[in-house]
Amino acid sequence: MALQSTEMVRETPPRPATPATPVTPVVQLRASEPAVAPEAAKPCIVASHLSAFFGNTAAVRDVSIAIPQNAVTAIIGPSGCGKSTLLRCFNRMHETVPNTRVEGSVEILGSSIYGDGSSPIAVRRHVGMVFQRPTPFPTMSIRANVAAGLRVDAKSHAARGATSEIVEEALQRAGLWAEVKDRLDESAIALSGGQQQRLCIARALATRPRVILLDEPTASLDPLSTQKVEELVYELRQTVTVVIVTHNMQQAARVSDGTAFLLMGELVEFASTRQLFTAPRDARTESYITGRFG
Repeated sequence: MALQSTEMVRETPPRPATPATPVTPVVQLRASEPAVAPEAAKPCIVASHLSAFFGNTAAVRDVSIAIPQNAVTAIIGPSGCGKSTLLRCFNRMHETVPNTRVEGSVEILGSSIYGDGSSPIAVRRHVGMVFQRPTPFPTMSIRANVAAGLRVDAKSHAARGATSEIVEEALQRAGLWAEVKDRLDESAIALSGGQQQRLCIARALATRPRVILLDEPTASLDPLSTQKVEELVYELRQTVTVVIVTHNMQQAARVSDGTAFLLMGELVEFASTRQLFTAPRDARTESYITGRFG
């Protein structure tokens, strides 16, 4: 699957007008620079009328969203609202579960990932994913873990000798090189939990994807490791599109440029993080971010 960047325009269905009453923030917004409004950037992922089913039950319902390039987009909402399912639809992992199906369309940089002839393996080379708990391959070394994805796409690398350079680059981008450069042949299990999660991010980055999907990547980490992963996520936006699912609204405010709020499988609101947390358009969003439910 050849992903080529094309400019696309998001058509947003009209939302009912609600009073724009400023909300007293319950989270600390990142103050270093203003968030970029999702509408102002070129879209990378465009989902149109996307629904995802487990059997006859819809976990995601008619979601249309355009996620901008080279930005961090957070997806928030209460447990069971379809956040992780939506994320898994963006790299065709939802269909790996028996008795599931997807309706609607998803385009990444103008290419339909559910179109005829589209390969799920090719999609996942361009759309990396990191899960809630660190998942290093236990029988592999640190080096082999990072290089694992390259074996799937061996033809794209001109020479076997290039692997060492790619491994180093991926570990550098994941902020882990300085900590493991003298331990590359040791087991990945010897790393701390936070290091293992950054190793998984490095493994995803090794194939040089256009998109990284993060499903609650710090849920099982201590505060210091969480901080390192958040700093990494914020830096990655310079070169890759990042979509992160999180239950932590403070985290969404710290790392993201735009935030989408899901409720019962439906997309309630998608806006710049600053707008969503200070002047949400929908009363349900305001109720959630102020802690009235969820």
